[in-house]
Amino acid sequence: MIEKPPIVELQHIHKWFPHPTTGERMVTVNDVSLTIPDIEGGEFVAFLGPSGCGKSTIMNMIGGVLQADDGEVRIFGEPLDGPNPKSVTVPQAYTCFPWLTVLGNVEFGLSVIGKPPEERRSLATEYLTRVGLGDRLQAHPKQLSGGMQQRVAIARTLAMRPPIVLMDEPFGALDAQTRAGMQQMLAELWSAEKNLVIFITHDITEALLLADRIVVFSPCPAQIIQDMPVPFSRPRQPSLVFEEQFIQLSQALLQLLKKTPTGGQIRVSV
Repeated sequence: MIEKPPIVELQHIHKWFPHPTTGERMVTVNDVSLTIPDIEGGEFVAFLGPSGCGKSTIMNMIGGVLQADDGEVRIFGEPLDGPNPKSVTVPQAYTCFPWLTVLGNVEFGLSVIGKPPEERRSLATEYLTRVGLGDRLQAHPKQLSGGMQQRVAIARTLAMRPPIVLMDEPFGALDAQTRAGMQQMLAELWSAEKNLVIFITHDITEALLLADRIVVFSPCPAQIIQDMPVPFSRPRQPSLVFEEQFIQLSQALLQLLKKTPTGGQIRVSV
C-alpha cells in the first residue's frame, strides 16, 4: 500500500517582517516544523498560544496568503508557492456581504468554485439548515446577531467542501453563552464533514473541548513547545469541563503557556 503524503507539512519555516520605523528584521515564526497526516475520518487540530505569538502568521502560510521566508510548506506532498486551493478560511471578523441575503452569501462562495446555479441553491440551503438558519434564508446580515453572521460564514465555508478548513479565532468576538453553543455546533458539523480543521485559539477550554490534537506555541517568535493528543472521546459534553482530568490538563496547559522557549518541546502528560 502506498503511504499517503501528509495533508500539511511545515519544514523548518521562518517568517520575518521589517520593523515599521527602523526597518530591522522582526522574527515572527522561528524554525517551526509540523506534520499533519492524512487521517481517515479527518482531524481537528487546535493552535493554542498567547495573543500575538504568530499563530495567524503560520495559518496564513498554510493558506498561501503569506510565503515563508525560509523553509517549506507542503500540502498533500506538494510545495505551496501561492494561494492554497485546498483550503478555505473562516476569519474572526464577520465577513458577510451586507447587500446579499443569507442564502446569497453562501451561494457566492459556491459560485467562486464554479458550481452551477441549481447545485449552489441546493448546497447553500442544506448547509444553512445544518447551522440552524434554514428559516432565515432571505434575511440580510444586518438583521442577524453576531453569532448568526458567523454561522453564515461557517456554512459558506463548509458548503464548498474543502479538504482543509482554517479557522482564525472565529468565536473570539462572541459572548460566552453564544460561544459555547457555536463550539457544540462546530463539533457536530466537523464530525459529519470529516475533513481537516485547523483552529486558532488562545482559550484553553475551547481547545480541549474541540480538538483531537493541540499544538502549543511560545510567545513571539512562534516556536512549538508542545504537540499533544487530546485524550477525551467524542462527542464531548459541556460538563466535561468539571471532570478532574480536564481540570488537570487545563492547569498544565496554563502553566505551559507561561513558559518561554527552551529549544525543545515540553511534555504534558495525558
